[in-house]
Amino acid sequence: MKQHEITERHPLLDEKGHLIETGYAKSLILDYDRKMIKAPALRIKEWDYYLIYNKDFAVALTIDDNSYMALDSISLIDFRIPWEHTNSPMKFMTLGNRNFPSSSVEGDVKGEGKGYRIEFLNQGDKRVLNFHMENFMDGKAIDGSITLHCEPAESMVIVTPYKESKVHFYYNQKINCIPAEGKVSFDGKDYVFEKDNSFGTLDWGRGVWTYKNTWYWGSASGKVDGHLFGFNIGYGFGDTSAASENMLFYNNRAHKLSQITFNIPMKDGKEDYLSDWTFTSDDGRFEMNFKPVLDRASNTDFVILGSDQHQVFGRFTGTCILDDGTKIKIKDFMGFAEKVSNKW
Repeated sequence: MKQHEITERHPLLDEKGHLIETGYAKSLILDYDRKMIKAPALRIKEWDYYLIYNKDFAVALTIDDNSYMALDSISLIDFRIPWEHTNSPMKFMTLGNRNFPSSSVEGDVKGEGKGYRIEFLNQGDKRVLNFHMENFMDGKAIDGSITLHCEPAESMVIVTPYKESKVHFYYNQKINCIPAEGKVSFDGKDYVFEKDNSFGTLDWGRGVWTYKNTWYWGSASGKVDGHLFGFNIGYGFGDTSAASENMLFYNNRAHKLSQITFNIPMKDGKEDYLSDWTFTSDDGRFEMNFKPVLDRASNTDFVILGSDQHQVFGRFTGTCILDDGTKIKIKDFMGFAEKVSNKW
């Protein structure tokens, strides 16, 4: 599959609210301006999502604004048990008043409500994630502060149009392999992240989505033989004929992949998320087995609105091939793969 790389900076949208250029980039090169969007205000969605993890445990943090509603979410995950808990307070009719930055490069994001506060502070050479929730679970509080250092120069950026409408789009950046250090405290336990073995991933999203979507997303970050290594894989929504979002990261450099398929096992006519998966690629550069550890599942149905989410954490084993032909073999490499279906 031939893919178009965006290499010159310019606005994301023209005066009609249409994408000027579609494809992928290795940095957030196009300028997003919410005021240029011509779609109905209730369709605009903006979010920052961070996942910080090591081989033993993880924390996931979300602040988003879906215009008609907003979500602030904290998840604590322990792979050793395995166990997870998520608490996601909601607000309604926020309509962009959360003032998300137009770029991931600068600006802070904050979400707060009764008994909780989450903040993502961008301090240039580092990102500081602070959070507190009084009643995270069973009346017990959670506290955390995590610092992300030495952000890689290259990341996965994709500009995805929708065939249904020229004013619908998704502008997305995924930054892998950010060394992380800090501590999360809950229920008398401290979860300590050390930067030699703990890594953060940022999912930065801005766009106008169609009503009904299904996406597949997978990600992993860590070290292989002392070298930083990670990947971002996914597909499922929008018109991705210009580029896929599949990319390898090795020693802070990005290596573009073509098409990848998630092979989720089936049982009795349904996805069997906790059985072993496989991943295959059309160019043979990403061939993986995946052994699940935990399914962070959530299913909400408000008739008109709904979400069926399965974020499955587990261990990848297989082979990746860099742009120069170098083979990277990984074994029991912790990461996740998910399938999410939304009516929103």
